[in-house]
Amino acid sequence: MDQLRAIKYFVKVAETRSFSRAAEHFQVPPSSLSRRVADLEAHLGATLLTRSTRVVRLTEIGQRYYRDIVDVLAQLDATHEAVSLYQAEPMGRLRISAMVGFGERILLPLMDRFNQRYPDVQLDITLSDELSVLDRDEVDIAIRGGYAPDARVVAIKLMNNDFIAVASPAYLARYGTPRHPQDLKHHKGLYFRTPQGPTRWICELDDRWQDVSAPGVAYSNAGPWLLDRAVRGDGILMLPGWVLKPYLESGELVPVLVSPGLQVTTQPGMAIYLLYQKTRYQVPKIRAAVDFLVSEVPMV
Repeated sequence: MDQLRAIKYFVKVAETRSFSRAAEHFQVPPSSLSRRVADLEAHLGATLLTRSTRVVRLTEIGQRYYRDIVDVLAQLDATHEAVSLYQAEPMGRLRISAMVGFGERILLPLMDRFNQRYPDVQLDITLSDELSVLDRDEVDIAIRGGYAPDARVVAIKLMNNDFIAVASPAYLARYGTPRHPQDLKHHKGLYFRTPQGPTRWICELDDRWQDVSAPGVAYSNAGPWLLDRAVRGDGILMLPGWVLKPYLESGELVPVLVSPGLQVTTQPGMAIYLLYQKTRYQVPKIRAAVDFLVSEVPMV
């Protein structure tokens, strides 16, 4: 039995929940793929998958085997690629996933410069606010806001991601400047919607966290549209400081400072992280991109 091939077949079946889709991926007959997976189960002396006419599921031991073997395959692939490309120039397809706002404002212009330096790298960049799983989604580098993830990936902090409440001078002249969080109930809110829902405005009052969000007049995951509404004086908006920086510098928007201060999470230390699998750093294209972004993003 070609054990490595059988393991790869098993992993793809586990991820797609389908023998036919896995067979299509490898361009082999479903019967051949199924037979190799069955041989793997016989070799291990364990049932990894439960099969029915409609769906394929991992057994309990199959789930454990999948978690362990995925890391082994990633290490093996990285080792093969690193050896084959040892001391080679960065080249090949580089897959990056990043948040939409960060991607449009910061990442894409930087990667244009990266491509001028490394013209043999083909960039494949996806902008999405959905979370990415590096191995499952076939992503080399992910850039996400939040907190450092588990130790299975390397997480490098690129910049702070603190949220600031802002409004236009015209809005504050018309509706007044709130001084206390409870004043916000008399104001208008513009809310950025994440995949988990709109960002709430919270603060610590009377020794507990309370939602003090103003009545909403607009909700969207389109940051530029919300910024235009805020500049026009339609309401108060909370977005990360790096997004608001040019508007604060121009005076189109000004900070709204209430006491106690507003937050969007009870956990301090939100940041933007660059994520990659620790076994992949020796691949030249990934090492070059990681080093480039780590050196250039703080300068933006």
